[in-house]
Amino acid sequence: MQQLKKSMRFRDLVILGLLFIGPAAPVGLFGVLDAISDGAIALVYLVATFIMAFTAFSYARMSSVLPNAGSVYAYCSAGIHPNAGFLVGWLLLLDYMFIPAVAYLFSGISLNALIPEVPIWVWTCIAVVITTTLNLIGIKKSAKITLIILMLEIIVLVAVLSVGIWILLQSGAKREWLAPFIGGELFSWNSLFTAVSIAVLSYLGFDAIATFAEENGGKRSLVSKAIIGCLILAGALFIIQTYIGALLSPYSPEYLRANPGLQGKAYYQIVNQELSLWLGWSLGLMKAIGAAFAAMVGQAAASRLLFSMGRDKRLPSILSKVGKKSGIPTTAVLFAAIFNLCLAAIAANYAKGLPTLVSFVDVGALTAFIMLHVAVIGYFKFKQKRRGTSSFFIDILIPIMGILVLLPVLINIDNDAKIVGIIWLIIGVMVLFFNKGKANLAWLESSKSNLITKPKS
Repeated sequence: MQQLKKSMRFRDLVILGLLFIGPAAPVGLFGVLDAISDGAIALVYLVATFIMAFTAFSYARMSSVLPNAGSVYAYCSAGIHPNAGFLVGWLLLLDYMFIPAVAYLFSGISLNALIPEVPIWVWTCIAVVITTTLNLIGIKKSAKITLIILMLEIIVLVAVLSVGIWILLQSGAKREWLAPFIGGELFSWNSLFTAVSIAVLSYLGFDAIATFAEENGGKRSLVSKAIIGCLILAGALFIIQTYIGALLSPYSPEYLRANPGLQGKAYYQIVNQELSLWLGWSLGLMKAIGAAFAAMVGQAAASRLLFSMGRDKRLPSILSKVGKKSGIPTTAVLFAAIFNLCLAAIAANYAKGLPTLVSFVDVGALTAFIMLHVAVIGYFKFKQKRRGTSSFFIDILIPIMGILVLLPVLINIDNDAKIVGIIWLIIGVMVLFFNKGKANLAWLESSKSNLITKPKS
């Protein structure tokens, strides 16, 4: 049976998670969320971090007992049923196959804005070629490059925040100091949770750490620690940067609502006007480069999911081909790269190509998160038959709370994205129908080597 090379360490996993998320992920959403929440944007990210903590906890538990490359696909196969696992994995492909295309296109658009002489499609192709090459070399071998990119992103963000704090101390805040946590007169819990439903999208990526579980070269607990650690770091960065941005903002939530065209670039405008044009340019450049490397991690995560589903004969088995020297699922990486490039090229020719792609990603990710919690209940409570008070809390209550906080977020997603999700699911059901016999046997065979014995109650 094909196996991936076990070379990942804790630092490698956290770097990949933070790269995929992006330390400055809220920058593009700042104006939108500030307008919707009536200025309570720091509270939005505080609540979003709390909501995602339930999902992180479930990921951490399942990755410890099922260190498979397929992430939620493997968890639902073991915790519910192999067929359910396939359908969840199929929906997860909307996330892992589409989000790199989103990031590549965003990178091309951003770099074109900085250097307009080079067309968007050229920048996009350059990003795909460079990052795909790094994925084929192996994430472990390219770790120094990814660490440098992440450090540069963090250095630029820290510079922005440091100058922002200095200006606040010198000149004072443009809003009340607690306003980013309590909002204005039009604040409502309904508007807060509407904003939270968008803000959770900033966290998409920490879950990709679980797809590298089969390549973990240390203790099984390393993956779960990396998932939780990545979420805590990202949450802290998001809350701090939105809090400082809100205090520095010359735009009121009312003004942003009246000028929707400003919302997407509000944070950049704040940095340019209130801090420094050089800092604004640096932030834009690092967001553009960071998007390409986020796409690289997304492409790697997608290839692991394709590899796992190919190995189980859920998808063509050629996707499970692993390089003899690299230990990388080379065919799956190349397939993901070509798919990403084609998708980005198609979306680039439509006015609403980028936001449409983003909405597709959300459906796959949120559905997978919800089914992850179902898998936790199925695996620990019913398959492993755990008993006792602690089992009730961590095997039933916490997953149910995770489901309940995610359902409103999924319901608030754009209707067109829901329709695409349903169509994609129907296609998955058809694929399952024609392929389920031999696939179930293959899954049982490949899962035996990764299952852990029944945990103690």
